[in-house]
Amino acid sequence: MEFIDFGSLIPVAGIFAGVAFAWIGLKHRQLMLDHKRFEQSASVEAEEKHLLEQRMRVLEKIITDGGLQTAAQIEALRDAPERSARKTVEERL
Repeated sequence: MEFIDFGSLIPVAGIFAGVAFAWIGLKHRQLMLDHKRFEQSASVEAEEKHLLEQRMRVLEKIITDGGLQTAAQIEALRDAPERSARKTVEERL
């Protein structure tokens, strides 16, 4: 029966452990970056959704009011929300 020198395997095991830890660290950093990217994307989409809901409420109000001021309200909506929507979305990016 031959004797196996396990002491000579310690450096090899250390190299494999170092590579494994480096790979795990890399994957962790990648996941953190992905998480931040998705979080920013979700906040931008939530802001856009909020702006669309506001515009929808205004349009519903215009449609249900049915007064003579409808044309003036529509003209006012063409400029104001578009500018403020662009500003808030650009500020978030």
